[in-house]
This record gives sequence, structure tokens and C-alpha cells, in this order.
Amino acid sequence: MKPIVFALGMLLAAVTLPAAEKTLDVYFIDVEGGQATLLVTPEKQSLLIDTGWPGFGDRDADRIVKAAKKAGLKKIDYLLITHYHRDHVGGITQLLSKMSVGTFVDHGPNRETGAAADQLMESYTKAASSGQRSSVKPGDRVPLKGAEVVVLTSDGNAIDQPLSGGGQANPLCANAAKKADDPTENARSLGVLVTFGKFRFIDIGDLTWNKELELACPMNKVGPVDLYVTTHHGMDVSGPEALVHALRPRVAIMNNGSRKGGSPAAWKIVKSSPGLEDLWQLHFANAGGQEHNVSNVFLADLNDTGEGNYIKVSATKAGAMTVWNSRNKYTKTYPAK
Repeated sequence: MKPIVFALGMLLAAVTLPAAEKTLDVYFIDVEGGQATLLVTPEKQSLLIDTGWPGFGDRDADRIVKAAKKAGLKKIDYLLITHYHRDHVGGITQLLSKMSVGTFVDHGPNRETGAAADQLMESYTKAASSGQRSSVKPGDRVPLKGAEVVVLTSDGNAIDQPLSGGGQANPLCANAAKKADDPTENARSLGVLVTFGKFRFIDIGDLTWNKELELACPMNKVGPVDLYVTTHHGMDVSGPEALVHALRPRVAIMNNGSRKGGSPAAWKIVKSSPGLEDLWQLHFANAGGQEHNVSNVFLADLNDTGEGNYIKVSATKAGAMTVWNSRNKYTKTYPAK
């Protein structure tokens, strides 16, 4: 009888144990000062934001595919290209040679001209012909199953009306000086807000200062977020206090390289944001020195040349987050509020 009693006890324990909570998983993949951010819903639908650099022996494509396979993916459902610069769309040909994509999402035509811009656009257009292509405008939604993805900015335009949770007057706008207008693709970045229950994550690519202020002034159109990936790799031509501090992120991820981004001025704005619990970085930023870098446990890479480490955020619908550093396996959980 003892084996039967033991088996019955194990069955009762299995029945009474709570099921593991389903999470939205966000992989911040190190592409050395570019962007490749992979989102995976509980339904195993995926959204990849940008593809990193071309060349380097397929380094960035390999890192993306490695993360995708860790997440149990065999394809990318949606590939969103924020803008047509080499560190964001350059790796698309290499990626497509290793993993298929269902739908390509972009802001429309490349507004830059010249041989390099034309070559990037030609590569992207050819890649996008392998699946469906959707050019979106502010207010549109990417139909990712399991999470809501709303377009905030696209092709130099921003949402006209505040989202649910936004609309607050922003007192920081009174002292928010503008910078010179940016004529490049950066200012046309396709930016999105991802919502999963109460959890909110914002990624606005390389959007630059004046265009970011359009989201924040005179009112905060987005509202507070839980997770923020720093605009433009933490460069000081982006990330105005009037936006970053209005967003009030609980956790921020800086997708910088050792020699790109992570400027002390931008770093200080993020680090001093009200309500910020932690800033994590993909690299130690050489320009920042010890004073303007986070402590080692929050750094995915300490070296000039990255080793492909990444930061993973797992979020629940209640708004809790667990952040994991693949380099040192350091984990920190931020309870729902």
C-alpha cells in the first residue's frame, strides 16, 4: 500500500501547487551598439525589433537566432524595423538566411538618399518580399497574439491623442529646451508601446530629442511605463528629461556598446528618473568611467568586444518583472505595484 499512498500524495501535491504564471519575455540581445529586442508572448508569438549590424561573420544574426531558439521559436512572426540605419536593419539579410519571418513592419520609405541608404533599402525590400509587409502610422496596432502593440511614432509623426494611462499635464515641459531639428532617419523612428495586462514597455528606437518631446509636451501622451529601453543607445541627442522622467520607468535597459552610447549626460537623466528602481546596461560604457556606469552585476558585458551576453526580462500581467543577466546569472525580481 505504501507506493499507492505515496503516489496519491504526489498527485494531491501536484493538484494543489499553483501553476507557473505566464510571462511576456523580452530578450535584449547585444548587437554592439545597435538594436535587436525579441519579445515572446505566452502564446509563443514573437516580435523582433531590429536586426543589428551586417557583417562581422554573421555575429548579430547568430546572436538573435540563439536567443530565439532559447525561447523555443522556429520563426519570427513579426519583424519591426524602427528605421533604416545599418545598426538596426543592416543584419536583415543574414537573419533571413537563418530564420524565416512572417510579417515585416516599417514606417514606409527610407527618407535618406545616397548609395549607402539605397543599398540598405534595397536589402530590406528584398527581404520583406519573402513575407508580408505592413507600413504603419501612429495609432496603428501590430496584431501580436498575447500582447497589445500600439504604434506611438512613425515617419516623423506621433500619436495625436493620449493613450489610456496618459494625458497628464507635464510640468517638465516648461524648461524643456529643444535642439536642432534632426533630418535623418533617426527622427522617423517607428516607436511602440507594448502592453501585457498591467505591464507596459516602451521602445522608440533612435527617435531624437525634438520628436521625443512631441510625445511628452505639453502633456504626457504615453503615461507611466514599467520598462524602458533607452532611446538611441543612451546618446545625448536623445532622451530628454521631459520624456524620460514623465515615463517614470521602474526598470531601464541601456542597449549601448562599449564605445557607442552610454553618454554621461544621458545616463544621468535615466539614472535620476523618479521611481527608477534599477538601470541595466548591455555594456560598460568607456565614456562614462566608473562614475557613470552601473555596478557590475547589472552589466551584461564588461569588455570592449562583446561575448553575446544578453538581458532577459520576464513580465507578468500583474506588472511584476524578473530581470536576468546571462553573463553572471544574476537575477532580480521587481514585484507588481
